[in-house]
Amino acid sequence: MPRFSANVSMLFTELPFLERFAAAAEAGFPGVECQFPYHHDSNDVADKIAMAGMTLALFNAPPGDFAAGERGLAALPGREAEFRESLEVALNYADMTECTRLHVMAGCISEDNRTAAMDTYLANLAIAAEMTLAAGVLLLIEPISMPGYFLTRPDQAVDVIRRVDHANLALLYDLHHAQRTQGNLGEFLENNLPLIGHVQVSGVPGRHEPDKLGEINWHFIFDMLDAHGYDGWVGAEYNPRAGTEQGLGWARDWGIGLGVKARHAKANPAPKKPEKKS
Repeated sequence: MPRFSANVSMLFTELPFLERFAAAAEAGFPGVECQFPYHHDSNDVADKIAMAGMTLALFNAPPGDFAAGERGLAALPGREAEFRESLEVALNYADMTECTRLHVMAGCISEDNRTAAMDTYLANLAIAAEMTLAAGVLLLIEPISMPGYFLTRPDQAVDVIRRVDHANLALLYDLHHAQRTQGNLGEFLENNLPLIGHVQVSGVPGRHEPDKLGEINWHFIFDMLDAHGYDGWVGAEYNPRAGTEQGLGWARDWGIGLGVKARHAKANPAPKKPEKKS
């Protein structure tokens, strides 16, 4: 059965960030993940995760100046020192929260700078894989369907992983981005599962719940992961259509959302039918 982690940067957003871990636990998720935890002290994040009895499955290394449009540093020539400093910050959070997966974003580049960016990317990943290995954290890269992003297709990521050739570098396979840029999800999983260290899911189109309203057959995908012995996390990273709890119907086959449904029923019991008079 898939081990689902709730991405609390996108789910339970009606609550303050530090309260979302407990909400995910109450909903039945065994784990959580997030995009960037750095707006809170690492001790506070770790305490809230521990109090909720949760596992932090994954988060991203600092992306640079996010407000200015930066989406990572790993492939940016001239930013190598900043990239390594960002890794040190991320590994401190990983240590405090006992997280064992870290995604480093490649960044956005211009096409005329691609050769230099690739050289920088390969060198940075080799160093980062050693740093994360020493910390007991698996380093991940993710293709993202974003204009200007350096790494957009899963086959490109596989090529990078093979060129770096380090046992501590793996693929974050986000099926939303993969479907948009390359497709052939089942075939890719069949051929590359040993390289995959984390999976993320959301519907296509729309990036909503991974349910029957999109073009991906999620039961087929989850059954395939089980059949091939995938024992990593499956991150629920999507934008709910109408609230997180209301949209958990897709996950009830795996025991998630049942407690929420029962709690709502208990808090809002159906009105009793009037007794018939004899």
